[in-house]
Amino acid sequence: MISRLKHCLSFIVCLGISTPTFAVWDIVAWDPPLDYEGQTRSLMYQPIGEASQAWHLCVTYPHLKDPYWLSVNYGMVEEVKRLGVNMRVLEAGGYPQLATQVEQLSHCVDAASDAIIVGTVSFNGLSPSIRTIAKTTPVIAAVNDIANVGISAKAGVSWYSMGQKVGQYLAQRHPTKGTNEAKVAWFPGPKESGWVGFINDGFHDGIADSGVSIVAVKWGDTGKEIQRNLLQEVLEETDDFDYIVGTALTADAAVSELLNRNLRGKINIVSTYFTHNVFRGIKRGHILAAPTDSPVLQGRIAVDQAVRILEGKLTEPHLSPRILMIDQQNVGSFDTTTSLAPASFWPTFEVKSD
Repeated sequence: MISRLKHCLSFIVCLGISTPTFAVWDIVAWDPPLDYEGQTRSLMYQPIGEASQAWHLCVTYPHLKDPYWLSVNYGMVEEVKRLGVNMRVLEAGGYPQLATQVEQLSHCVDAASDAIIVGTVSFNGLSPSIRTIAKTTPVIAAVNDIANVGISAKAGVSWYSMGQKVGQYLAQRHPTKGTNEAKVAWFPGPKESGWVGFINDGFHDGIADSGVSIVAVKWGDTGKEIQRNLLQEVLEETDDFDYIVGTALTADAAVSELLNRNLRGKINIVSTYFTHNVFRGIKRGHILAAPTDSPVLQGRIAVDQAVRILEGKLTEPHLSPRILMIDQQNVGSFDTTTSLAPASFWPTFEVKSD
């Protein structure tokens, strides 16, 4: 029991030692499941206590080149270790790498994996492969939304809601057209990915009928240098805007770029999701705000769902952490353990059960 209690982190509710499992996650479930247009309900969810055997999970991510997916990786690794199962991790190398991820799915099947967890690079590009794979192997969608073809469960938030949260945050600061209006340079991310279209729609709806307007848009993959180049393209044309809003890599690049151009304090930065650098940027006053969708917890949830499916114990096929907007008001008080991997954690590609 002592070894189990070591896993009782601050993002969960610890229960009495007589209980066979020890944690409850305060999250939400979707009705109907697998549909982000459905309704959510609050749920105090108890993850499975232990696996009945050392299942083999295969996971493919879009990439591991930013701290967001590193935090997802950490959550999965910790849950896999807790449950005593095996995990192999592959990463496609970026959102344009659809063909690579298709090959990785085939590799997971060839390796006789019991279940496959997919952080997809495309909303529907994997559907033909998954349709075939799902006949013999359950497939769980993690983080990024995906077409429901062959999907047994989803662990992730509504990216529409993530974008909407950001838009509403700015709309509250600039609620009225004609009074204290604000101009935004908008960097939604890679257009071909499975999440950017939703975050783009949510952001537009969040600022609708407010004093916020978009004056520049640049799409691109979530690499820091790519985002820096896009930002420089915009700034070479004009710096007549009030906010840079975009991916965490955009926000990270913008911190130094605005300093170099003597624009810090004149243009605010808002990220559409939460990473270590965004957290530090908010604490230091360089980044205004960002929503967190608790990527560590999403990783844990996906592993829990995979094991439950394999053991015939799945009760909630679609689960999400709660979305929380972080800014100067709460950055010093909110619990980071569901959102950020420890600084000492490195990408982990294989976990073997003892």
